[in-house]
Amino acid sequence: MASAKKTDFDQVVCKITQNYISDEVFVTKENRRLPSRSSIIILIKRLRALMFPGYFEEKNFEYTDAKYFVGNTLNSIRKELQQQIEIALLYTNETEDPKQAEEIAGYFIGRLADIQNMLLKDVQAGFDGDPAAKSRQEIISSYPGVFAIFVYRMAHELYQKNVPFIPRIMTEYAHSRTGIDINPGAEIGEYFFIDHGTGVVIGETTKIGDNVKLYQGVTLGALSTRKGQLLADVKRHPTIENHVTIYSGATILGGETVIGANSIIGGNTFITESVPAYTKVSLKAPEMVFQADTPQSDAEEDACVWDWVI
Repeated sequence: MASAKKTDFDQVVCKITQNYISDEVFVTKENRRLPSRSSIIILIKRLRALMFPGYFEEKNFEYTDAKYFVGNTLNSIRKELQQQIEIALLYTNETEDPKQAEEIAGYFIGRLADIQNMLLKDVQAGFDGDPAAKSRQEIISSYPGVFAIFVYRMAHELYQKNVPFIPRIMTEYAHSRTGIDINPGAEIGEYFFIDHGTGVVIGETTKIGDNVKLYQGVTLGALSTRKGQLLADVKRHPTIENHVTIYSGATILGGETVIGANSIIGGNTFITESVPAYTKVSLKAPEMVFQADTPQSDAEEDACVWDWVI
């Protein structure tokens, strides 16, 4: 009996090992490995500390030490990012090119001041658009939408340089933390704000203009992905022009769908065609029916209190 069990065990070991060998999805080739998810998460935390110093560290930030802090943090980010980019490029290209990784990391570092200015505009959009917000500091320290946008803006820079794996690892980390799914390929303008946020989906080829506000549960998606990889690099997701507000639960689909500037999209709408500028789109309010319920006795009341009776 013991021998039979060992034989079964050995067969499972052999089959799984053979799967490793036969399918290239498994990382088994020499000198090929995926970027480290844990290292990328650490990078995100360092970048957040750089963009918003004093908010997410245990110690207070002193402006007298600002140059040292920025220089030291940038060096750490550049070194780790370059290493992860090298790993990603080696996995996909099977050729090691440290110079390419160095150039991309240098480009990314050079973009950080501009990204910080964009993030400050996003924070301002949140403060201007949310009467419940007490300060911009509160928005930076606690709003999930701002965190998701911050990670997206970092990931988008790497996506534009065709860095494999890392941008999506970054945005999926934000997705897991916030419930907000922004593909790093989306193009998003200035003063962008996501209020509440949970359940928001923004697809890869979405284009969003300036001063756009989304509420929870909004989907900016594709009409159909039935053709699978044949749709890669095809615009599948909608375009949202400037000064548009999209309320909770709205679904807007299709690469040719354009929501015109200064429009308002009401909650729970389902849109698959373009909307002209300066348009309000809403569903007709459902009819509410109120019926008096007068039980004959206390016993009857106890019996039917949880029953829906027409």
